[in-house]
Amino acid sequence: MDETQVVEIWTVFKEYLDKKQVHAAAERYVDLLCDMGTKEEVFNEAMGSDSELDDAICYYLDLDKLEDEDADEDAYED
Repeated sequence: MDETQVVEIWTVFKEYLDKKQVHAAAERYVDLLCDMGTKEEVFNEAMGSDSELDDAICYYLDLDKLEDEDADEDAYED
């Protein structure tokens, strides 16, 4: 599956979800894609199209932790 398909499938189903369940559904969708063998590169390329999907991808890839570590490293360089 490529990044376009990841985004298109999410977009189709998102509009039918209860607003309270969108975040949980996005996380489950990313988990399902991971279980099906979707590569991290595909998730990285899919980022930027939908905020809930981006949050779920960041959670799966642990990007917040990586960004925090980068910020810490930058603080020590100054």
